[in-house]
Amino acid sequence: MEVFDCIKSRRCVRKFLSKEVVWDKIATIIDAGRMAPSAGNLQNWKFIVVLDADKKNNVAEACLKQHWIAEAAAIIVMVGEPEKARRFYGERGASIYTAQNCAAAAENMLLEATALGLGSCWVGAFNEEAVRRTLGMPDDVTPSIIIPIGYSAEKPEEPAKFPLENVAYFQGWRSKIRDMPAYIDYHSIALQRNIAKGKEFAEKGGKTLMEKGKEIAQKISNKLKEKYKKHPAKEEFREVHK
Repeated sequence: MEVFDCIKSRRCVRKFLSKEVVWDKIATIIDAGRMAPSAGNLQNWKFIVVLDADKKNNVAEACLKQHWIAEAAAIIVMVGEPEKARRFYGERGASIYTAQNCAAAAENMLLEATALGLGSCWVGAFNEEAVRRTLGMPDDVTPSIIIPIGYSAEKPEEPAKFPLENVAYFQGWRSKIRDMPAYIDYHSIALQRNIAKGKEFAEKGGKTLMEKGKEIAQKISNKLKEKYKKHPAKEEFREVHK
């Protein structure tokens, strides 16, 4: 699957089939997270894989009673190591860089799950202390993101997204390009848009584009005939435009 196709087809799945996912696929998903970029290449993360049914229920309970999470074949808990980043980057590293690093790894895993034909979901609502107790985590690490993974039992519709021209600025805040698709060479989008406008124009008044063309051509012909009637010396031109 092409990367952009994978990005567009990824969905948040909250219903899973009771079907096992082979370890090779889970390991591939974790490996995709491992390959994510991180500040200073610190890689200050750990991945806890939860397969046991009781522990999955406990994790789901810690996620503010989102019990659907326990239906997943596996749950991957993304754990940040803020103290590792603090040693190099201070408080900004502990708070911001650690969160960014974990987010990059999580997105890699979500996309890899999609590429493997699996469903997944980004879960950020949970009680940190409850998750920490359930998985025996020390105080110096932080549960960051929880990702349930399994075979999807639903087909979520494509969520609404803002158009590109609404979210992209150039050179500064609120500096926008009027025709974004044309500017970034999305010629197919620009062409489809113009065709749609042409069809809309042609259908107004119950007239097709061809009828519009004939009407315009007839008007031009009539104007030419009137023009040449005023100039008898140009008889040969009147014959041509009859």
